[in-house]
Amino acid sequence: MTMNGSAQTLLVLGASGDLTARLLLPGVGALLAAGDAPPLTLVGAGMEDWDEQHWRQRVHDAFGPHREAEPAARTLAQTRYLQADVTKVEDLRRLLGDTDGAVSIFFALPPAVTAKACEALLDVKLPEGTRLVLEKPFGTGANSAAALNRLLTRLAPEERIHRVDHFLGKSTVLNILGLRFANRIFEPLLSSEHVECVDIVFDENLALEGRAGYYDKAGALADMIQSHLLQILALLTMEAPLSLDPQEFRDRTAEALRATRLWGGDPATSSLRARYTAGSLDGRDLPGYAEEDGVDPARETETLAELVLAVDNWRWAGVPFRLRSGKAVGSSRKEAVIFFKEPPRVPGGLTGPDGPNRLRIGFGPDQLALDFTINGPGDPFVLDPVTLEAGFGPGDLPPYGEVLRGVFQDDPLLSVRGDVAEQCWRIVEPVTAAWRDGQVPLTEYPAGSAGPSGSLLAQDQTA
Repeated sequence: MTMNGSAQTLLVLGASGDLTARLLLPGVGALLAAGDAPPLTLVGAGMEDWDEQHWRQRVHDAFGPHREAEPAARTLAQTRYLQADVTKVEDLRRLLGDTDGAVSIFFALPPAVTAKACEALLDVKLPEGTRLVLEKPFGTGANSAAALNRLLTRLAPEERIHRVDHFLGKSTVLNILGLRFANRIFEPLLSSEHVECVDIVFDENLALEGRAGYYDKAGALADMIQSHLLQILALLTMEAPLSLDPQEFRDRTAEALRATRLWGGDPATSSLRARYTAGSLDGRDLPGYAEEDGVDPARETETLAELVLAVDNWRWAGVPFRLRSGKAVGSSRKEAVIFFKEPPRVPGGLTGPDGPNRLRIGFGPDQLALDFTINGPGDPFVLDPVTLEAGFGPGDLPPYGEVLRGVFQDDPLLSVRGDVAEQCWRIVEPVTAAWRDGQVPLTEYPAGSAGPSGSLLAQDQTA
C-alpha cells in the first residue's frame, strides 16, 4: 500500500544514540522504500557536535539497501542534523522551527531525559497535529509513568501519543491473534482446564555490547520483562476482541494486564535476579558484567531476570506464567511455550516418552511448533515424540517500520496506551521494591552458560 499525503517531518531527539542507528533509522529506510510513508523530512538532534556529512553518512549506512529507492534517496538527500540540548526550551523552539508539515517527535532518549524534554515542551508552541512518539521503558515506575501521562496529555491528545514497543510489530501481533482466534483446534484448549503453565523467554547470546549508558540504569527487568514480555503475555491471555479497532483491541489487552499479579505475592519465591560473570560466548572471552566499561557495580544491575505471574481471571486462574530474559546466555532462545496438562489416563499397554504436549511460538525467527506423541514405526504400542512446524509470515516491514507506519497513519493499534504502561509497572513494582531491599539475592552465572542455577523455569509451580 502506498501512502499518499502532504509532507511530514520526523524529528528524532537522541539521534546520536545506539537505538537510532540500530533500529529506528533502518525502520525509516524500509518504510520509505516500501512506499508506506508520506514525503518525509528527517531531522536529527543530539548533544554531539556533528556536521551534516557525519549525520548523512549515519543515515546512509542505516538505510542499507533501501537507500536506493527513490523516496528513501530523497529523504537522505534532504536530511539534516542540529546540535541541541533537548531539555532546553530555546533549543526545542529552534528544532521545531526547522520542520515542515505535521511533525512526529521521536524521543530516542532515556526515561528521565524524555520527561525533562516534555516539561520543556510545555513552553513551546507545537505545530498543529504534532505526534509524540516515546520509547520504552515508559517512566521508571507506576507513579512516574502516571506523572508522565499527565504531562503528555497537556501536550497532545492520547490518540496522538504513541508509546512504541517494537515487539508489537503488526506481524507479531497478528500472528498470535490469528493462531489463537482463527483456529478452533487451539482456542478451546487455551485455558486453565488444559494448560499447566506458560513460559515466555527472551534469552540473548549477546552481552552488553557497549550499551552501559542505558542498560546499567535499566537492567533486564525494565528493559525486557516490564515492557516486551508483558505485552506478549497480554496477547496470549486476552479475550477475543470484536475487531482490530484500536480501542477494542487495546481494551482487551488492558483487561488481561489488570488481572495480572505476582504469583503468590512473594517476590522471594516468585522472582530471580542474576548477572553474568566472566566467560566465553561464541568464541569470545567476555569480562564479567561488573567489569564492563561504564558499569557501576554498586548498582547491582541484573542481566537476567525471572518472574512468575498469575493472570487471575476466569480463563487463566491457577496457571503460572514464567517470564525470563537474560543476556550473555549460551544459546539464544526467544519463544513462548504453552505446556498442556498430561492426559488424565493413558490406556494400559501404551508406553512412550514422558513430557507434556507443547505449543511453541518463536519470536526470532517467527515460527510455530507443536510437540506431541504418536504411535511410531516398529512396535505400535510404543509412542514416539513428533513435532509439527510452520513458519509465520515475516511481514513486509521490520518492526520499527511497522510501528512508524502506524504513527504516520495516526493508527494507535500498535502503540501502548497510557493506562497499560502504568499497569505494567504496577505488576513488577513489588519485585523491584524487594530487590532494592535485598530480599532477593543477586546470583551469578558465567557468560556463555545456560544461566543461573535454581531457575524458576525449571521448578514445578503450584498455586
